[in-house]
Amino acid sequence: METSRERYRTQVRVEIKRYAWEQLATTGVSALSLNAIAKHVGMSGPALYRYFASRDDLITDLIRDAYRSLADTVQAAAGSGGVAEVAHAIREWALADPQRYLFVYGTPIPGYHAPDDTAKISDEIMAALLEVHAACPGDPRVPSTVLRRAMKFWTRLHGVLSLELAGHFAGMEFDPAVFFASEVDDLLTVHKGQVPLSGAS
Repeated sequence: METSRERYRTQVRVEIKRYAWEQLATTGVSALSLNAIAKHVGMSGPALYRYFASRDDLITDLIRDAYRSLADTVQAAAGSGGVAEVAHAIREWALADPQRYLFVYGTPIPGYHAPDDTAKISDEIMAALLEVHAACPGDPRVPSTVLRRAMKFWTRLHGVLSLELAGHFAGMEFDPAVFFASEVDDLLTVHKGQVPLSGAS
């Protein structure tokens, strides 16, 4: 069982990360300050290092949390629906917290190198995408074909989402949700003239 000290440590780490996300949303990762975070949670800078050994250690934990949350979202959507359901679940996840999305899929953090375990979590997302694409009706289930289709889906989806979340659609006279849905429909069409595939069909 978790001791009271361990529970307190967990609570403090959660509070530190909560404020770190707030700081990222207002100042960006380049201005992430452990001293500012420590001041906000009521401790000294050196005291904070008992919970996170370095700025990179904190960044790694934030990345793990973000990937874990997205992986769970994708896996749940894949388990209950199809490709379209996964696509819209990813968009909803991104819109719910744009800063979190841009943190993991935006500009790489200069000088930061994520440990291998973060890649393993992100691999879970691709594994779910491969599975849901392989399950499409009419799919010949050729591994290279499935991989190509999943990668096309992944890159095009993130291209549209990145533009939307960065505000590049502002002022344009169209609904981003409608545009996103049309892109998903295009991706679900295996070739011209074939009926779009639906995970629910």
